[in-house]
Amino acid sequence: MYKLLIINPGSTSTKIAVYEDERKVLEETVRHDPDMLMQYERVTDQAPYRKELIQTFMDKNDIDLTEFSLIVGRGGPVKPIKSGVYEVNDAMIADMASGVYGEHASSLGGMLAREFAEGVGLKAYVVDPPVVDEFHELSRISGLKEVERTSSYHTLNHKAVARRHAKEQGAPYESLNLIVAHLGGGISVGAHEKGLVVDVNNALDGDGAFSPERCCGLPLRGFLALCYSGEYTMDELQRKVRRQGGLYSYLGTTNSKEVSERVKNGDQEAALIYEAMAYQVAKDIGQFATVLKGDVDGIVLTGGIAYDDLFVGWIKERVGFIAPVYVYPGEDELQALADGGLRALRGEAEVLQYE
Repeated sequence: MYKLLIINPGSTSTKIAVYEDERKVLEETVRHDPDMLMQYERVTDQAPYRKELIQTFMDKNDIDLTEFSLIVGRGGPVKPIKSGVYEVNDAMIADMASGVYGEHASSLGGMLAREFAEGVGLKAYVVDPPVVDEFHELSRISGLKEVERTSSYHTLNHKAVARRHAKEQGAPYESLNLIVAHLGGGISVGAHEKGLVVDVNNALDGDGAFSPERCCGLPLRGFLALCYSGEYTMDELQRKVRRQGGLYSYLGTTNSKEVSERVKNGDQEAALIYEAMAYQVAKDIGQFATVLKGDVDGIVLTGGIAYDDLFVGWIKERVGFIAPVYVYPGEDELQALADGGLRALRGEAEVLQYE
């Protein structure tokens, strides 16, 4: 039997789990106050705070890491790489810590997994980091020669839920054309063509629908005016568009449940902004239907916001004509991380080295 510790930091939560082979025996989700997280200048500055939470979880549950086989963390933004299981090495830590490829809480998964692993002589792995690149060449063209479109999305959950859906349909993932929309603190919509994500909005760097905390597709002229207004440094603007945009910018909260309640209680501004977010997601789904030339076997909605029937209903009424819509609320990231780690331990998957 293999025993694994799984660490999955997200924008607004830290999820920790213990697996014995495929069986999850312990799980805890710690929710974070967004205003408290805003106090950290950089996402990586949160590492000591989140490490303490994980240590508290282990102490409370009498967890002895010397009894474990492996620690698996969620991967963060690094250079574009192929899908697979990677050992967390010095090069990966350096790129995640620098933020040169983007800043996201997922970077803390690999960093903290390695910290805990080194203390007891274990390996630390990440599975399908958010920069898995399966783009075809047309997808890379932005319209400005100096700027290339890049693949950065919620790879782990996209792939896990797409495979789950394919299994339920009795078909190989590699035989289907799907449009998958991850609806969380960030939103990513991708075209899955026969098992490859050939195009997807860059959910971290300002592409596609706005989300609870990110601006994404802004009109360039207005954004350039902000850049040269003299009111913001580069770091301040990056923080504004990645962590203080979207719902937070308009409504002062990143909590979609709170916004949905405000809508149901008659808040007209909340209704306008929340439906606009669904409207933009639907537009993205529509554009990716053209990437697949209209040959779409299904539209898959996942992530935390997919629990909200109001939001999902707004999307369905706009995209239902394209293909059947399937809803898988929440995410399967903990299981996907455990499955990837187990494949590596059993020799079913090569452990790749990041360079």
